[in-house]
Amino acid sequence: MKKTLALLALLVLSACSGAPDLDDDVLSERTFNLEEFFEGETVARGQFQDRFGTVQRRFDVQITGEWDGRTLTLVEDFTYDDGETEQRIWTLEKTGEDTWKGTAPGVLGTAAGREKGDTFNWAYRIDLPVRKGTMRVDFDDWMWLLDDDRVLNRAYVSRYGVRIGEAIIVFEKS
Repeated sequence: MKKTLALLALLVLSACSGAPDLDDDVLSERTFNLEEFFEGETVARGQFQDRFGTVQRRFDVQITGEWDGRTLTLVEDFTYDDGETEQRIWTLEKTGEDTWKGTAPGVLGTAAGREKGDTFNWAYRIDLPVRKGTMRVDFDDWMWLLDDDRVLNRAYVSRYGVRIGEAIIVFEKS
């Protein structure tokens, strides 16, 4: 019983550590405006790795973004390394100078996001399509504007409060 409790405590601690915070110092003078970066055509390449660092899946994404002054619509067409494809369409609404809310098929409730300096943080729960159905997970999604044409994305993925892996993605303007 003591070993089980110790293992559980270790898992909880590891799930709570090592993530960025919007109160962290900004690393550049750039300002990340989601609607400016994602309007038009963007490509992305990424991978998902489990909590042990093992790469489980790689993917490419073609993204088309349309901004109407209040709503940003992102059509994301995924192609996975095994040939499987998926489309996700996000509808994001700017709710304040630096705040956003959004929905997409599979997202439970409303996603919430905030920009600060060169950083954007986005959190949501989703029934994520996986090879054998769907898995309900939470995303703590972080993006950093590296330059005018490139964004680095690191998404911490958890299930039942325990981190199960990370998605690492680089977005580039086409």
